[in-house]
Amino acid sequence: MATSAHTVLDVDSGGGAATAAAGPPVPYLLSFTDLSYSVRKGGGGVLSCLPSSRRRRHSNRLASADAPAPPDAPTKALLDGISGEARDGELFAVMGASGSGKSTLVDALAGRIARESLRGAVELNGEPLHGRRLRAISAYVMQDDLLYPMLTVRETLLFAAEFRLPRALSPDKKRARVDALIDQLGLARAADTIIGDEAHRGVSGGERRRVSIGTDIVHDPILLFLDEPTSGLDSASAFMVVQVLRRIAQSGSVVIMTIHQPSARILNILDRLLLLSRGRTVYAGTPAGLKPFFSEFGDPIPDNENPAEFALDTIRELEHQPDGAAPLADFNVKWQSMHAALPAADSKDSKRCTMPLELAITESVSRGKLVAGSGSGTASSTSVPTFANPLSVEVWVLMKRSFTNTGRMPELFVMRLGTIMVTGFILATIFWRLDDTPKGVQERLGFFAMAMSTMFYVCADALPVFVQERHIYLRETAHNAYRRLSYVFANAVVAFPPLVFLSLAFAVTTFFAVGLAGGGGSFVFFVLIVLASFWAGSGFVTFLSAVVPHVMLGYTVVVAILAYFLLFSGFFINRDRIPSYWIWFHYLSLVKYPYQAVLQNEFRDATRCFSRGVEMFDGTPIGAMSRAVKLKVLDAISKTLGTNMTANTCVTTGADVLAQQAVTDIGKWKCLLVTVAWGFFFRALFYVVLLVGSKNKRR
Repeated sequence: MATSAHTVLDVDSGGGAATAAAGPPVPYLLSFTDLSYSVRKGGGGVLSCLPSSRRRRHSNRLASADAPAPPDAPTKALLDGISGEARDGELFAVMGASGSGKSTLVDALAGRIARESLRGAVELNGEPLHGRRLRAISAYVMQDDLLYPMLTVRETLLFAAEFRLPRALSPDKKRARVDALIDQLGLARAADTIIGDEAHRGVSGGERRRVSIGTDIVHDPILLFLDEPTSGLDSASAFMVVQVLRRIAQSGSVVIMTIHQPSARILNILDRLLLLSRGRTVYAGTPAGLKPFFSEFGDPIPDNENPAEFALDTIRELEHQPDGAAPLADFNVKWQSMHAALPAADSKDSKRCTMPLELAITESVSRGKLVAGSGSGTASSTSVPTFANPLSVEVWVLMKRSFTNTGRMPELFVMRLGTIMVTGFILATIFWRLDDTPKGVQERLGFFAMAMSTMFYVCADALPVFVQERHIYLRETAHNAYRRLSYVFANAVVAFPPLVFLSLAFAVTTFFAVGLAGGGGSFVFFVLIVLASFWAGSGFVTFLSAVVPHVMLGYTVVVAILAYFLLFSGFFINRDRIPSYWIWFHYLSLVKYPYQAVLQNEFRDATRCFSRGVEMFDGTPIGAMSRAVKLKVLDAISKTLGTNMTANTCVTTGADVLAQQAVTDIGKWKCLLVTVAWGFFFRALFYVVLLVGSKNKRR
């Protein structure tokens, strides 16, 4: 409960970012020394932590991300002794051709590579940077724009502010921070436009990219890492994005980005460049230093050519040589050592970066840089709390965001409701007004089996929900926007209200049309068991969506497992006829419990008769004979048994049906509770999978 200790920031409505106190800027120097990272060739994996587009582009450099290669497999160096520095107020760009290691380097600096796999040191103001401290003071903007399509630009940033900014900050000040950020990002004209997707027209590609950046910098982090923020944009949009990043850097942040091939205009506003080739540094310095560097290397840059394009073309040509770009990398080492002996033009910057990290963070917090404070009042690794808000606030914001997004796509719920209504209509018209005869009993059993299994199959539409949100979730939890438990709670709460309407719709459509017995009490129980089935089914599908990250594969798995559940539910083969070595699956079947509950709800009345006199011969050879013959056989049976059996004597009651179906081991209310418990159990498993399976780090 350190809420009271959060630093409350006064946001100047006219500023572009958090207003810093008067005085010199807080100095930050991010240095990395001799970074090396290798993977074993032949490793593979699903790469489930990446969107499909990046999965294809990065399949080589992340070959070991999920499944380890054999221990004796040869290794490939993705980073080979990379060193450099990035300062606050400067825009630091990592360049290189595809496969050069630029994204791997940014991942290493951002703490997205497991510490035991990365050699070398990453320091901020001379102190090691990793773990909780790094996540608290940094932000990482992925290459793909991962946003909710039906939220407006302003709403997207407001929800990000709700996550990132502490509860101690008033709603007015949060809105002021968002308004200032919109101005800083150049999004004022698009502020009330939805993000959009393939089916809904929204903002442009450049605006989407700036919104994506804004969601990660709403708390004004000290360190900002970006993976190819200009990828896929036209030159004008790309230039505007880089201008925004330069303004962010000038506000006091250390900004490190990868860029593939910048235009001349973009190159002119970059402060520092690091060119890579196959994991080695081939140039480190200012953009202006490219011409003298390549001139001394013996390959001068023509006056009318973009230095960045020339450098990349030269590197590509060298990479086709037997030694690759090794000559250029070796020359860079000599170049750096030669110029290190000369008076540094930026020596004053080096001298000012002497403030200890804890003191620098405390000073930044006091100026409103992180909009957060220390619970203990000391500037330590805990000077920024792990999460900005308590769990209850996170759950509420997640719920509000999800309801807002889905509420603007009513067609999704209408389609689910239509599916249920059509299914209910078909079942109601097929099983219309069933009578109390042996055939009616069999038809009731068929109706209940179809109805209960349908509830679970319909829940398969929940499969794409987390599959589509997975990458947004990974991005937001990677830097502690909210807890994983908050996401699980919000996911369950948001999923529940539609299930209530679907349950009522199905029950109203079928219960009375089929002619189920018991009146109002039985109807209420029928609604509850249908709702419980939906709850358990949606929990099961949600759990599977976290385990199987591909929609089509997920549907295949869901359909197959639900078919097994129906097979072992007790409809096709009674419990007492299932082989002992399969009985365990009977009790694991999700369909068993609602199926057994509705049978007991329908046949619980021991005085209700379902077979009288000659009806007992239905389905036997005698059933095809005349009524007179049946009566004679019935009379013979009566004499043999010494009882008086007539054509109206009740032979089979509801209790007999339950006994014949072997569904008397658990009562209907216990079946209801077990079904509900399955829903909670699968959501608990969903949380476990999120906890252990979404580290979003390379190994």
